[in-house]
Amino acid sequence: MDKVKFEKMMVEHLDQVILIENVSFPTPWSKNAFDYELTYNDFAHYIVALNDNKQVIGYAGVWLILDEGHITNIATHPDWRGTGLGFALMQELISRAALVGAERFTLEVRPSNKPARALYKKFGFVKKGLRKQYYTDTQEDAIIMWMDLLSQKNY
Repeated sequence: MDKVKFEKMMVEHLDQVILIENVSFPTPWSKNAFDYELTYNDFAHYIVALNDNKQVIGYAGVWLILDEGHITNIATHPDWRGTGLGFALMQELISRAALVGAERFTLEVRPSNKPARALYKKFGFVKKGLRKQYYTDTQEDAIIMWMDLLSQKNY
């Protein structure tokens, strides 16, 4: 990830973020949803990954509540999938959250999203529960995963 730079997500990044969002998820977030997160949600912290041309090639977000981080989303541009960018984004997001006091992290993931589940496993996330029919677009369940920084090996 030599030529990749991580920055705080800004409103001016949103058009590029939405392009990645739309090709990454069956029910993508809207530009307004991201705008709200950046502008009004004090718990929300988002980052972007930029290539050497300053194009957004990935993004990730977390809500920080007390000492817990709830990872809201992570996605990479299709051209960057399989390059380690997802791992680097996750590592950067967790590192930044830990600097402001996050000690454990949670997220929900579709059982069908095997690449994401493999990524989370690398960070020490473990299945702790299931939300039945969580995803309204397909009625798919959500696996609830947790990771404690004390048990995380790659941090």
